[in-house]
Amino acid sequence: MNDVMAELAGEHPQVSFVKLEAEAVPEVSEKYEISSAPTFLFLKNSQKIDRLDGAHAPELTKKVQRHASSGSFSPRSGEHPKEDLSLRLKKLTHAAPCMLFMKGTPQEPRCSFSKQMVEILNKHNIQFGSFDIFSDEEVRQGLKTYSNWPTYPQLYVSGELIGGLDIIKDLEASKELDTICPKAPKLEERLKVLTNKASVMLFMKGNKQEAKCGFSRQILEILNSTGIEYETFDILEDEEVRQGLKAYSNWPTYPQLYVKGELVGGLDIVKELKENGELLPILKGEN
Repeated sequence: MNDVMAELAGEHPQVSFVKLEAEAVPEVSEKYEISSAPTFLFLKNSQKIDRLDGAHAPELTKKVQRHASSGSFSPRSGEHPKEDLSLRLKKLTHAAPCMLFMKGTPQEPRCSFSKQMVEILNKHNIQFGSFDIFSDEEVRQGLKTYSNWPTYPQLYVSGELIGGLDIIKDLEASKELDTICPKAPKLEERLKVLTNKASVMLFMKGNKQEAKCGFSRQILEILNSTGIEYETFDILEDEEVRQGLKAYSNWPTYPQLYVKGELVGGLDIVKELKENGELLPILKGEN
């Protein structure tokens, strides 16, 4: 799909194509309800006008062509005015608290300097978003002038340029890197946030629309019968959460039901609570 995106970007110069790593920018993923990768969002004036979930090249091509021909995207004659490019670069450098402009992606760096930068950031458990400068020549050239820095990779924190690989190596050696760049949340902190994401949280195999095991399907049916609102998390999509939550809650199986961040139990306990008439008060937070 990266190749498809690059081809479409060449065919439709009036459209800005931007790629983000979903896990690196959780606030963006949450805002637009990104539940799988790839997901394609179509925006005009910062407002979502369409979306496509999944790797469907023909459908993506069709949507881009339709919106481009209908004028859904802002038209331009010739090149972007400099003000437009500056504004775009400002938004990109602020897209995540820590942004890395590199050749390739963190999963597939396409130069040794970018690879070394990613290794350093990962070693220090630094949470960062990234932008592949090979995917956009305008950004690749424009950022050099914008930041007055001629080479890549470039690392930004809160929209401010920190520097390239040599600077990052110096900061690592002087122990300053850890104080400058935001850390990725530790697993325990992440699990605490996830279990408290909604008043009633169900960790299951699959989601509300499609349970992927019989136990998860049964617990969904019970919860749906109560009329109580709840959120789900698909543990098949995140191995770290799947394994970590077992130790965090001292509960070895799934599904797991939480109310206000506290474990209620699995399917057997939920069944028992329903039979005893205790489930609804617990879900409402009355017990």
